[in-house]
Amino acid sequence: MLGPRTTVIVNPKSQGGRLGKRWSELADTIGRAFPFDEARTTGPGDATRLAREALRGGAERIVAIGGDGTVNEVVNGFFDEAGAPINPEASFALIPFGTGGDFRRTFELPTDLAAAAAVIAKNHRRRIDVGKLELTTPEGGKTMRMFANIASFGVSGVVDRLVNESGKKLGRLSFALATARATWSYKNQRVQLIFDGTERAELTISTVAVANGRYFGGAMMVAPNAEVDDGVFDVVAMGDFTFGDLVKSGQRLYKGTHLSMDKVSVRRAKVVEALPIEPGAVVELDVDGESPGKLPARFEIVPAALWMVVPGA
Repeated sequence: MLGPRTTVIVNPKSQGGRLGKRWSELADTIGRAFPFDEARTTGPGDATRLAREALRGGAERIVAIGGDGTVNEVVNGFFDEAGAPINPEASFALIPFGTGGDFRRTFELPTDLAAAAAVIAKNHRRRIDVGKLELTTPEGGKTMRMFANIASFGVSGVVDRLVNESGKKLGRLSFALATARATWSYKNQRVQLIFDGTERAELTISTVAVANGRYFGGAMMVAPNAEVDDGVFDVVAMGDFTFGDLVKSGQRLYKGTHLSMDKVSVRRAKVVEALPIEPGAVVELDVDGESPGKLPARFEIVPAALWMVVPGA
């Protein structure tokens, strides 16, 4: 029996260009698990465009091979510019091959290529929520993006920019070094958060994570209780942390045991609005490892917006 018509979107620059160098051998392994068409990205935004083109051309399953940035772009390709689904029955699947690999951790997707392709061949699907983010561009305009994992702001946005400027040559170490650099120089900022249009909070923050998935920043389990299909975000606010606090409690973030700390607060909400309190303050965003802009921003959960292929019985 033939499976769904599948397009694999390949980011040859993933893992510092390793994916491009090894693609013919990898494609052979994937092709043994399921037939596919391939589409290669050549620059930023390509994966979104290619996913939209494939879905409009009749593809029933889109596979991203790459890291969290590729995942984010491909997920955006399931929706048009206004955030409406292009083919609501099409599936998203992932073969992990990137630097951070945070999104795959929530689903316990295998990192072995043949094992990941075997998961896709079985085509066990689960509906997941997707975040819709309206944000301010660096130039001050407005734009919209979808995200499947985590959008955050504060020091995480600075980390992102530093990691991307470094070229991610050191893999996970790139995240650790950028986190140390950013945290050392970062001055915690005042923000106002509005939850579901009613509850307001003014906070001094190092980072706020608006989480659909559980992991960000290269394996930090920032939102250990987040569920990708419960119709709400877990909003984890890391408060007025000093560099010393982060050095002392860093391991707790990786283990997901930080929620009980005095300077951490958690709320659940379907819509979160965030804006800087200080006039002219720049609070940078991090969206699945990319830095597209800054606050003010509005985060809205879109329940059961995407079919995803996951490990299953």
